[in-house]
Amino acid sequence: MTKSKTFIQPLDRIAIALMLLLSVLIGLIILQGDVVTARVRDFTWQNQQIGAEDNSFTLTFSRPMETKSVEDNLKIEPPLAGKFSWAGRRMVYTLLTPAPYGTNYKLQLQGAKDKFAQQEGKNRLIQAFTGSFRTRDRVILYIGTNQEEQGRLVLYNLTQEQKRVLTPKDLIAMDFESFPDGEKILFSARASNNEDLLSAQLYTVTTGVSSKSGQEAQPGGKVDLVLDSKDYQNLKFDLSPDGQTIVIQRGNKNNPGDFGLWFMPATSDGSAEKPTPKRLKSQPGGDFTITPDSKAVAVAQGQGAAILPLQGDASKPLDFLPQFGLVQAFSKDGSQAAMVKFNTDYTRDLFLVTNQGVQKQLLKTTGSILSCQFDIASPTLYCLLTQLVSKEQYIEQPYVVAIDLKTGQQKPLLVLPPAQRNVQMSLSADGLGLLFDQVVPQANPPVSLPTNTLKTDDGDVIATSSLWLMPLLPIADAATVEIRPEQLPLAGFHPRWLP
Repeated sequence: MTKSKTFIQPLDRIAIALMLLLSVLIGLIILQGDVVTARVRDFTWQNQQIGAEDNSFTLTFSRPMETKSVEDNLKIEPPLAGKFSWAGRRMVYTLLTPAPYGTNYKLQLQGAKDKFAQQEGKNRLIQAFTGSFRTRDRVILYIGTNQEEQGRLVLYNLTQEQKRVLTPKDLIAMDFESFPDGEKILFSARASNNEDLLSAQLYTVTTGVSSKSGQEAQPGGKVDLVLDSKDYQNLKFDLSPDGQTIVIQRGNKNNPGDFGLWFMPATSDGSAEKPTPKRLKSQPGGDFTITPDSKAVAVAQGQGAAILPLQGDASKPLDFLPQFGLVQAFSKDGSQAAMVKFNTDYTRDLFLVTNQGVQKQLLKTTGSILSCQFDIASPTLYCLLTQLVSKEQYIEQPYVVAIDLKTGQQKPLLVLPPAQRNVQMSLSADGLGLLFDQVVPQANPPVSLPTNTLKTDDGDVIATSSLWLMPLLPIADAATVEIRPEQLPLAGFHPRWLP
């Protein structure tokens, strides 16, 4: 009987050698401990364009980090105040105020320590990280008054100093609101050859601005008809904060008693048919505004203010405030509202009303409360008011005031010339700038006017109008620093900031 011999093949020798080598390497790694370098795996704002609604970013790390070392070594240039929160390897930085628009930012992290390496007595540092992001450009919209832009909607980029006329010459813009992404504008306009101010139709126009990084914007100036005025006059409108719903105050051309609110989708559902308005079944009302949750509308109704649902039975208000005649503004989260009380002595009170039932008087005026806006960056309410300076001729002097909602402190920011009641005001999304206009009415206008003549809400013929920009500071700082408004090199009225 012959003894069998075992032969080791060359391939087997290679496999055995690799196994031995891997065993040695694994052993060395075990002896050395964990040598994986901590690093930033993801930065949610990397190379992104953000807006006022973007209030926090996240850093995700490859390893658990020593949190204090990260917080101490994180640097943002220019600085953005914020607070930290942690969930495992994820760090969230929440801004205390919106990032100023028109700014490029750089984020750096170096010198932060690995949590477990520090426990093992080692001083292993994170791999240095640099990120970048930017905020949207500072962009304004207005209705032009010079010969070439008369009655047309104009966009001006303050950051890049670029101007673009959005609407054609055959339309006279009357009012407008931006969609929340700033890529389209909803506006009312009449034909330039039709002097009837009640013939306005609703349109949308693209701005040519993209709200997202890396996304190509639609060409600016594309106009689409949203709602005609064949059977009903379109008097006022409001666009919901989510950009999905339009509420319109309409009157039947053939029946003056048929007057009320209608609502419709702001965009089509992809079908060929255009959205059609539906009647809001409620009592006729006056001024109105859609609530911040986009589900209801606040209407001046009878001797009070009613909150009516946009879906369901609007004849049953969600709430009714009999002591207030007008909702002037809502805070962004809907927890507060600025409301006007009309007194029997012809004065007006401004109240802060909260969803907790608090009603706090902020001021009283002998004139009018034209508009108010809540600042999302601080507990401040900016209001455009008038004060009666001549009872005989009933002359009102407009002024702008900032009100600290915590303390009730008032800070007058600007006093405008008397008889400038047609002033319009707009607060920027980042809370750092206030736009306003100064309309110059035409003295002794002729009886016969061109059909494209521009007029104020009071019916005065507009000769020209200038736009002004006032930088804003917190009320405490504004008390020690004098701020002067700057006249912009633009001729127009009804200015608004793009979101």
